[in-house]
Amino acid sequence: MTAFKILTFQEFADWLAKQSVSRLVKQIQNHHTFLPSYAQFKGSNHVKMMHGMEASHLERGFAEIAQQFTTFPDGKIGLGRSMNTIPAGIKGANQTGICIEHIGNFNVGGDVMTPEHRDIIIGLNAALCNKFGLKPSTDSILYHHWYDLNTAKRTNGTGSTKTCPGTNFFGGNTVADCQQNFIPLVEAALTTTQTTAATYKMEGYVTVPKLNVRSLPTPNADIVDKIKQGALVRVFEEANGWYRIASSTSKWVKAEYISDHNAAESTT
Repeated sequence: MTAFKILTFQEFADWLAKQSVSRLVKQIQNHHTFLPSYAQFKGSNHVKMMHGMEASHLERGFAEIAQQFTTFPDGKIGLGRSMNTIPAGIKGANQTGICIEHIGNFNVGGDVMTPEHRDIIIGLNAALCNKFGLKPSTDSILYHHWYDLNTAKRTNGTGSTKTCPGTNFFGGNTVADCQQNFIPLVEAALTTTQTTAATYKMEGYVTVPKLNVRSLPTPNADIVDKIKQGALVRVFEEANGWYRIASSTSKWVKAEYISDHNAAESTT
């Protein structure tokens, strides 16, 4: 059973600043739980609700809770799945995604979002954009409604889709609703100037079940992280059969365990 942590936004900001994420993140997924909704939130049962969600996810065959973060009506954030692990949120957009579940039913006629919840949803999306160098847009901030459940393709709301994160989520769940109503709020909440990302040589997938990330390009260097199979990483430097996968810190992996994503695409 996962030991979940519940944080205020300031506690979360301090925690986020210390996190080292080797997996490449390009999208932030927004979901509503629908059930549980506000009616099930009692003000102090954050952890109990997260355990309930995890139990449901385990029954569906997931290895653990599906989402990295959960937001609550009182403006607190629950920590779930590691950011270094691919989420189980939107089929077709998990590879480079971070998944957020917002407690509540935000369809028309459902829960009325509290001001505290509104602020934490905006703030969390902005904080993650800052962390991963993302410009807020409908390409970097995603709604589940935009992906077909059968094909896992982005259809922008046509085909077999969920209403998630709700037909009344910040005015609606369409791409236009997000662009007009939600993206400007996230942009306004950005508190630091984003820097231009360092130039990288290639992108590639991890090809082994668990890949050690070392502090130097040598087999005896300290292990500073581990990345699971299928994660997409960026390569900034190559040295003697090793790849540096961080733009400004010394994080290295054996090159033989990274497939060249660009080369693979060019041959298909």
